[in-house]
Amino acid sequence: MTAVLGCIADDFTGGTDLAETLSRNGMRTIQLLGVPDTALASEAAAQADALVVALKIRTVPVEEAVSQALAALEALRAAGCRQFFWKYCSTFDSTPKGNIGPVAEALLQALGGDRTVVCPSFPENKRTVYQGYLFVGDRLLHETSMRSHPLTPMTDANLIRLMDAQSSRKSGLVPLETVREGVEAVKARMDELAAQGTPWLVCDALSDADLRAIGAACAGHALVTGGSGVARGLGVNFGIGADGPVPPAPVNAPGLALVLAGSCSQATQAQVARFTRQRPGFALDPLALAEDHGGYVAEAVAFARRHCPEGPCIVYSTASPDRVAATQARFGREAAGAMIERALADIAAALVETGIRRILVAGGETSGAVVSRLGVRALRIGETIAPGVPWTETLLDPANPGAPHLALALKSGNFGGEDFFMQALGLLANAN
Repeated sequence: MTAVLGCIADDFTGGTDLAETLSRNGMRTIQLLGVPDTALASEAAAQADALVVALKIRTVPVEEAVSQALAALEALRAAGCRQFFWKYCSTFDSTPKGNIGPVAEALLQALGGDRTVVCPSFPENKRTVYQGYLFVGDRLLHETSMRSHPLTPMTDANLIRLMDAQSSRKSGLVPLETVREGVEAVKARMDELAAQGTPWLVCDALSDADLRAIGAACAGHALVTGGSGVARGLGVNFGIGADGPVPPAPVNAPGLALVLAGSCSQATQAQVARFTRQRPGFALDPLALAEDHGGYVAEAVAFARRHCPEGPCIVYSTASPDRVAATQARFGREAAGAMIERALADIAAALVETGIRRILVAGGETSGAVVSRLGVRALRIGETIAPGVPWTETLLDPANPGAPHLALALKSGNFGGEDFFMQALGLLANAN
């Protein structure tokens, strides 16, 4: 076995979301965290149909994002992958400068391609594209809470305008009526746009059937881009996935459990509120953290050490938009985010040293910071908690054979219902 599909995700929760989707659609998948070295990528490729390299590049400077993505591409090519997927959030989280467009442009150029799909649709989580506009449920993207996202505020729902602003070349639309005509009609429209010098093929998709038609039309594409939904049909192009989902391997990492929440999305706010009605919680105070980082982190660690032996507790920075805005005004947007991420990562590292083995992290940037701090480089995909969020288990790392064995759930801020945290922890409690 050699992996055929090589994927690059712009954050760690997005990588896990994609890996879970590929597994549910019949592709054996391993997630790698950070740009892998040749040995790790080759070893993983020998055990999988798809490799997902999860990077933390959603909000870094454009040049850094492009550099890391190209390095990941080279590692995946060296491992033998034959088609490549650039995965970004189903809410197209980006700024007017990028990083979705610049990375897509760099990858397409490196692969020598003349076209790629742009399709963040994920109907299972109520993200759809119609007439080139991205919807969340029945509302346009810019009419949702994403408009006030602290790092990537989305003020436009038109994917063609968004891509045109982030790229040196123009976008075109593959409308829903064409998608519904079937694979050959989609291919013909793609050929038409590519012949016009239009490489970015924004595809409408309202259902999984639409996504499968788009995926089949991408059989010959060097690069595909989008949310995890459009990847669900790619395995069939290689004769993989017809037998149904890959059975999830049981996650077996006995130990105490902890929840860390850094996302300030509406979904995570509701999840934190629900969880703290049942279990103890420590709310991080940015002012106290700024005054004495080490001392305040130690206070949070001591809180968790007191409560976790009696059941899971939560340490969180999740707050309302007003409180987030006040913190950013005081410290600056980037500095405030980095301060919180560093604190949650330090807390996780200290608690792993004292026996925590099951960690649920809410928020893409937070997940990246935590997992990087823990030195985790490879994950096996376990049981699905909610669409786009599985439990994962750390794989043995030849470069770090003494690393602790952990169960990790990395959740995008917007995913999951109000009882997600208890639901997730209950799955592991029932399994061991």
